[in-house]
Amino acid sequence: MAATIYLHWTATGYDWIRPGHYHVIISGDGRVHRLHATSVDLPAHTWARNSNAVALSCACMGGQPDPWTLPPTPAQLDSLCAETAAIATSWGWSAEDITIQRVMTHAEAASNKDGRVMHDNYGPVVWGGTGERWDLLQLEKNGPLDGGEQLRQRIRELMAGGTSQTHSPSTDRLIFKGETTIEARGEALDVAIDSEGRSWALAADLLERYGIPPAWDANQRRILIGSLDVAPTYRDDSVQASVGWPLFTMTLQTGNAPVILTGIVRPSEAGDRAWCRVLEFAEEFGISVGYEPFTLLERRGG
Repeated sequence: MAATIYLHWTATGYDWIRPGHYHVIISGDGRVHRLHATSVDLPAHTWARNSNAVALSCACMGGQPDPWTLPPTPAQLDSLCAETAAIATSWGWSAEDITIQRVMTHAEAASNKDGRVMHDNYGPVVWGGTGERWDLLQLEKNGPLDGGEQLRQRIRELMAGGTSQTHSPSTDRLIFKGETTIEARGEALDVAIDSEGRSWALAADLLERYGIPPAWDANQRRILIGSLDVAPTYRDDSVQASVGWPLFTMTLQTGNAPVILTGIVRPSEAGDRAWCRVLEFAEEFGISVGYEPFTLLERRGG
């Protein structure tokens, strides 16, 4: 059976980003935080439906006493639809596959709206449920009760229009302005400099330099890392699809596959290559850094 994508809200403030609950959380500004590989099951996002499932959630609806004082923002809903479309496309789905059987809000799932009677109805009262979960029943206060279908239609339009990829048109792409070398563990390392002055390096070069064995998962476009001494920081400035290149994730090879960092995939004569920001790599892997000039030293404790 095909996987199901479940769409949620967190019932928190806009900045609530915590691993372990959802594969992806989208903050109020629309920034996408990829917390776990979509290929793994998380235990507790959608009751009785956590297997073969991916959970995406908007951080919102935590207003007290009225949840609608913190509604889903337009930026969040845009990102929610774009991320769903990107995942669906990566699985080989077409716009016609975006049905309630494959993409559901938590409100719809709680009320078994896909026709699979998985549990008692704990969804919206208007659908005969107990009202415990009503995520995205409405997209705005006092709005129509078809939030799920509105979102699916937006996702279909993104996919049909060819804009559902994890990158934007080439004219908007992050540009590498030049190339240079920095010192890493006492030897030269080739890096590229982007338009904001950040250094990027091939992920394979960085991993090899620090003796970190990777495994490339082409189907999921991710690099698996077996290190037991890495604790992802889930940084606010992680790479977003707005950089204009296809993205890859670097994840720990553990049960819930937490994401260490996100990078970009660029073509070359040798084929597609994965690049990541050098400073972010250093900070995530506990590598000491020197400045003036920018230098990578040794891993702390590694």
